[in-house]
Amino acid sequence: MEVLTEAEKVESLKSFRSTIRKSENALSSMTDKGANTTLVEKRLKALRIGLAVLEQVWDGKPHPYTHEDLAEARILLAALLPSIEGIHAKSKPGSPQKTLLETRIKSLELAIQALDDSTDKDLS
Repeated sequence: MEVLTEAEKVESLKSFRSTIRKSENALSSMTDKGANTTLVEKRLKALRIGLAVLEQVWDGKPHPYTHEDLAEARILLAALLPSIEGIHAKSKPGSPQKTLLETRIKSLELAIQALDDSTDKDLS
């Protein structure tokens, strides 16, 4: 995993927590409306796993997730990247939204890398 400053780590964790909160709010709203929540629930679980893996790598916090959980989370997080990158490409240069999306993309990439690293360790 690449070497990051403490500020970059904090920013990535903050971004993940924000994304999780937004997903929880979306899930609540969808549940209230009776909409199908399967995809949002899976993404939310993947986001929580991504956060937990980063906290494990950077802070030594253990997590309860299985190898299968990690593998599924990696797939779901990687699937989120293209849509976020598309929105990022369309956002105004220098805008707060563009900055937020850059941080979100970086945090997802770091989580995917950490999931790859943890999967590699499991296989050796």
